[in-house]
Amino acid sequence: MKYLAIDLGLKRIGLAYSAHKDIVTPLTAIIRKNRNQAADEVKKALKEWEIEAIVVGIPLGGSSEDEMRRRIEHFMSLVDFSGDVLFQDEAGSSLEAEAMMRGEMKQIRDGRVDSIAAMVILQRYLRTLR
Repeated sequence: MKYLAIDLGLKRIGLAYSAHKDIVTPLTAIIRKNRNQAADEVKKALKEWEIEAIVVGIPLGGSSEDEMRRRIEHFMSLVDFSGDVLFQDEAGSSLEAEAMMRGEMKQIRDGRVDSIAAMVILQRYLRTLR
């Protein structure tokens, strides 16, 4: 199964890929100009990597879960993906990503932290399959 993880943000969208349960690779993040441009770039990644399922990070159990789920579902409707869209708790994924970078360049907002956060989200999901 080929998975794409998405860490959906208002400014950047982190992406990570896996075709093997033990290997997850962060991809180049999408710098979000508007939702249509961002959805088009996600579509390109889905086609390029021949994705079969998407894992989207969401803050589960928090007060913002319903609002975030609504935003994610709207964005995914723009992506128009016919495969499975799965949700994984993203709690602390950005902090974990920054720790992995050991503080290096975390002030630079080019999307590296966002894609590493997507990698963390996908790793968490894949662990549930074992």
